[in-house]
Parts: sequence; C-alpha cells; structure tokens
Amino acid sequence: MFEVAFWRKARAKAAAFGLIVATALGLLVVGAQTASAAPNWTLDPSASVLTYQSVKKNTIVETNKIRNITGTLSSAGDAKISFDLNSVDTGVDLRNVRMRFLFFETFTYPTAEVTAKVDPAAFADLPTKRRVKTTLPFRLSLHGVDKDLEASVVVTMISDTQVSVASEAPVAVHVEDFGLLPNIDKLQQAANVTNIVPTVSVSFDFVFIADGGKPAALQTVAASTAEVGPVATDAAKANFSDEECLNRFAVLSRTGAIYFRQASARLDAKSRPLLAEVEGVVGKCPALKVEVSGYTDSDGSPEANRLLSERRAQAVADALLADGVPRNQISSAGYGEDKPVAANDTPKNKALNRRIEFSASKLAN
Repeated sequence: MFEVAFWRKARAKAAAFGLIVATALGLLVVGAQTASAAPNWTLDPSASVLTYQSVKKNTIVETNKIRNITGTLSSAGDAKISFDLNSVDTGVDLRNVRMRFLFFETFTYPTAEVTAKVDPAAFADLPTKRRVKTTLPFRLSLHGVDKDLEASVVVTMISDTQVSVASEAPVAVHVEDFGLLPNIDKLQQAANVTNIVPTVSVSFDFVFIADGGKPAALQTVAASTAEVGPVATDAAKANFSDEECLNRFAVLSRTGAIYFRQASARLDAKSRPLLAEVEGVVGKCPALKVEVSGYTDSDGSPEANRLLSERRAQAVADALLADGVPRNQISSAGYGEDKPVAANDTPKNKALNRRIEFSASKLAN
C-alpha cells in the first residue's frame, strides 16, 4: 500500500508540474493585458494546492500532496516552478520517508522542476471572459530526466493581480518515463505490497500574485486551508523522536545507495549523497547509537564473505566518523552471507543481499 502511494505521489508530482506551468502561463497573460508594462508573478504557496492519487493492490486509491512549492513567471513569459520532494505529505511519517528515500531518492534528487514559455496571445480574452480553458505545454525535470508534457487547465482571473490555474481533469504521469520503475520494487518490498499502478493522477489549483499584489483570502475546492501551504521538512527539525529516527534508519537501509568496487571495501564516490543523509539523521538522534551492518551474497566462502562484510561496514563507519559523527554513536559489524533478504539465485537477488544496513539502539548511560 505504501509503495502504491509512492507511485501515485511521483505521478502526482509530475502532474503538479504541469499544473504549475499552466498557472504561470495564465498569470503572464493577465499581466500583459492589464498593464502596458507586464509585471512579474510569484506563486502563492499558502493558496496553492497539489494533490495526487495512486493505486495499490489494483483497487485501493490514496490521495497525497507535495506541500512546498515555489514559482515565478517573468514579464518575458518565462515560467519556472520548483517542488520540494522532501515535503511529500501522506499523513504518515513512515510513508513520507519511504516516498522520499526509496522512490524519489531525494538524497540525490531533492527537487523537481517545471519550466515553460508562455504566449500571452493565447489568453487575450482572459480579462473579458475571466475564465479560459486551454491546453498548456511544459517541461518536467524529475529524477534527472526531462520530458515534454501538456495539461488541460482552467485559468481564472481572481483579480487584476491574482490568477488561478487549475486542472480541468486529472493529469496522468507515467513513472517509467522518469526512470523510476526500479524504485517501485523498493517501495513494494519495504511495505510488503504488490500491484502498484505505475501511473499517477494529479490535480491542482495554483494561484499567482503580480508584483505589488496582496494575497487574498481564497478558498480552494481541492483542500481546506489546513491542508495547503508549506510545511516544515526534516531540515527544519532540531531533533527527531525515537520513532522518526527508527523510521529513517530502516528506510535508508533499503536504498541500496552505498556502493563499493567489486570484491572491495573501498567506498565509491556515488555513496556520498546517502552518507550525508545518514549523518544528518544521526545528528538529530543524539540518544541513539547506530550500528552499520554489512552483508554479502553467497558467492565465495562464508569466511571470506564475513571478512568482506566487516571491512565494508567499517569503511562506512569510518566515513561517518571522518565527517564528524560522534564515535560513541557509531559501531560496525559484518554478517557475511547470513540473513539474506532474497534467495541467492539470480544476479538481481544477489545484489539485494550485498547491502549495508543501519540499526539503532539506546545509548548506554
């Protein structure tokens, strides 16, 4: 179920990007028609809503949000909207963390972005009609992939300085277009869920304000005021609760983003983003001690595998200590080919067994 929610979120996010682009376009048109010198526009995060629906077990639908959104539209018609993927809001901390680390891989790709070039002529009748339906093209940058998409939107002039861009119908976003299919497997394994639909439906209502304009008290159809607007992410928290700490270590252990050279304990530079994330979590869990555990597949002798797993776990612990993690909060151990998470019968399953995990326990007094 969690994994399905993750898929939906990803698609919802892509759809959200399209929606935001539409909003930017409508705003540009309004600016061009209400003043001789078109103003710049800024997205109002407190009045803007992005929701996405995902399906798990083929029939269970879940609705979630991306909460922290920023955007601008220049007087020249250049629209740019950014989504903070660390602000995924499912209503459950563990689901949020799975979505961030396993699906979006925010330790490497923390944001998604929508860009578009707006043609004011397409909205020439907006000041008179006050409401225009149109199809808007945009480019979505997500997980290191750029893709050109389009969305059917309704652009509404709220006032001379405010424009709403809302989805006329949900936007379908296909996860495979952004290289995210392998991450669905991670979500399914973590949540013990199957049949996550690899397409997400996104709905939105974005409000832009012209320079010098003031936000109005708006009501959106998509959500109540308590459900919209920015939220604090992990970066803003001084410390995590014990439950939040355990959630993060459990999910970070499933990312598969700690890399070594073959048959070696030398860390690859690609491991740096995840190690930085682990360091940040350890720093906000001062009452816990973290064990770095190494595991291998069954190729080779049990003794050689145990030694290799010990060296790899120690290499990760050393990297964390070198970056300032307190020594009393870190230990390491190697378990070789013990405790496999999959049968050692295929290259894919063997790769799952070659892993580094993080577990936490209370520090001794």
